[in-house]
Amino acid sequence: MSELTHFDAAGRAHMVDVGAKAETERIARAAGSIYMQAATLAAIESGTAKKGDVLGIARIAAIQATKRTAELIPLAHPIPLTRVAVEFTVDAAAAAVHCEVTAQTVGRTGVEMEALTGAAVALLTIYDMCKAADRGMHVEGLRLLEKQGGKSGHWVAPA
Repeated sequence: MSELTHFDAAGRAHMVDVGAKAETERIARAAGSIYMQAATLAAIESGTAKKGDVLGIARIAAIQATKRTAELIPLAHPIPLTRVAVEFTVDAAAAAVHCEVTAQTVGRTGVEMEALTGAAVALLTIYDMCKAADRGMHVEGLRLLEKQGGKSGHWVAPA
């Protein structure tokens, strides 16, 4: 396992110094899914959920979350994002919504946490907007799919 960079030599948590790192284009993709009753999914698809456009609101929530990641994750650096994309796939067979978030920047540190935070908040927003109809919804599989840029290069999650 690689050295845990968020701890100093004495084992105390600290924010990593990225000042000497080169600025490069950095991209990360993260995904997760929320599973629900078929009727809940039908309401989301048809736009008849009581709180309105569930996926539209979840998309905005994901974008907002990526921009606020450093406020939520204690040792994350504030990052000037150059792009955030949020895609939803409705999976009727599994009664699920799959979410993928791509975050991009030109900077000294990666955007993995931003992509992961965006995906998590999108899925939690779907839960929040539909919980009155389906408290049994559950989120699964939040994970990093891919990251590019920086010293560690290109990484893709195993299939």
